[in-house]
Amino acid sequence: MAQKEQPTVNRNYKDTVFRMLFSDWKNLLSLYNAISGAHYDNPEMLEIVTLENAIYMGMKNDLAFIIDTDLFLYEHQSTYNPNMPLRDLFYISSEYQKLVDKKSLYSSILQKIPAPQFIVFYNGTEKRKDSWVNHLSEAFENLPGNPKLELEVLTININEGHNEELMEHCQTLKEYAKYVNCVRKYARELELNEAVKLAVDECIRNNILSEFLRANKSEVISMSIFEYDKEEEERKLRKAEYEAGVADGFNNGFNDGINTAKKDAAITLTELHMPIEQIALALKVDIEAVKEWLR
Repeated sequence: MAQKEQPTVNRNYKDTVFRMLFSDWKNLLSLYNAISGAHYDNPEMLEIVTLENAIYMGMKNDLAFIIDTDLFLYEHQSTYNPNMPLRDLFYISSEYQKLVDKKSLYSSILQKIPAPQFIVFYNGTEKRKDSWVNHLSEAFENLPGNPKLELEVLTININEGHNEELMEHCQTLKEYAKYVNCVRKYARELELNEAVKLAVDECIRNNILSEFLRANKSEVISMSIFEYDKEEEERKLRKAEYEAGVADGFNNGFNDGINTAKKDAAITLTELHMPIEQIALALKVDIEAVKEWLR
């Protein structure tokens, strides 16, 4: 059998160290084996189907592959994202469209497609659980009964100290977690550029992803700086969103409380036979608002 060519990675997309690392078939097969409990040793069993042009609003599928009769979508996230089921719905639709291209969907013959599985590898600092599951139906505004469309995404925490059994079965993933932890350690005290360079050098000395880091040192440093900056910006955005939400909730609650008090006062003043016009003037509200309260 002819040797399959290792796919090249499209650098037009802002890559991540995770994606670059596991775009290597051998590393990807090791990760799949660790997740599934399989023991495959031939990377050529993987059929890489990552859509290089599947970019939606700056989002991109990291890794997609078929093995046996299943299609796997692997994503890496450094910040918690509850919208992954919806994103994966877009991706899997594009994948299936590509797989059934030139096949007739009007045929009386059922077109078979690989069963999908969706996994996110998370190494952010917001969530501390080992794993969790998000469902597409969580996004539905109104769901009477069981959802007619569902998609389930499993997120696995790959920070150091989490899912240690999984890490033991995939040495590359374990070393990647050590590298990320090393970058964060130095970034707490130093400028980001210096922190990343020191982390790369330390990992090479300690035989942590050493071969990969030596071969791709400048690119890994550049990607790591971009990733860490992006992670910090997203964290600031989430903090601002949270604070704005808390402020809105406080203001809404405060305003609701004032309106309730004014309504009660309007009812009391009406019982004392005060004219509506005077009630509106006293409470500093429109006459129509008083009339609505009194209805």
